[in-house]
Amino acid sequence: MPKIVDHEQQKIKVAEAAWRVIRRSGIENASVRNIAQEAGVSPGSMRHYFSTQAELFSFSMNLVSERVAKRISAYSFDRPVPEVARDVLRELVPFHEESRSEMEVWLAFVSKTMSEPLLRDHADRVYEEMRRTMTVIMQALVDYEFAPRHLNVEEEALKLLSFVDGVALHGLLYPERMPPPLMEKMLDQYLDSLCKKSD
Repeated sequence: MPKIVDHEQQKIKVAEAAWRVIRRSGIENASVRNIAQEAGVSPGSMRHYFSTQAELFSFSMNLVSERVAKRISAYSFDRPVPEVARDVLRELVPFHEESRSEMEVWLAFVSKTMSEPLLRDHADRVYEEMRRTMTVIMQALVDYEFAPRHLNVEEEALKLLSFVDGVALHGLLYPERMPPPLMEKMLDQYLDSLCKKSD
């Protein structure tokens, strides 16, 4: 009998191969041929899954954000808001090998957004999702009286997003200077500063 191929699983296999090529050799070397070789498929068969390199990159980029979102959604939200917030924020920095791998690839894709509209659209959507997530965190801290009622939620959400992005970038580029324990400490201190009640 002919072998039945799961189309979606094959696309994921190819996308993960793209991640490995990008991490090892940089996005400039992530050609269709190199990715096909890494995935163990023929370059010709790649057309069955992706019509263009941009489509492959877009799918691979989307896979990163999907996996981060899946880990976050697996957390229990039936507990104090600051605890939930800490867990969510730790998923947005290179806190373990899986998240480090994802963020290295994500940064490489973001570098391509200036010249590739398809990737730019996805990066913009993820940014808005992140901003909304930070807004939900801030609003919950206020609603459950962990943070002062007068807090400007939208403004503080943008500040938090910028802070987390900075910690993530430093953790990715300078891991010896910004190791996971220090990232964790900085995120905790930032949340603690938000949760201090005003007089």
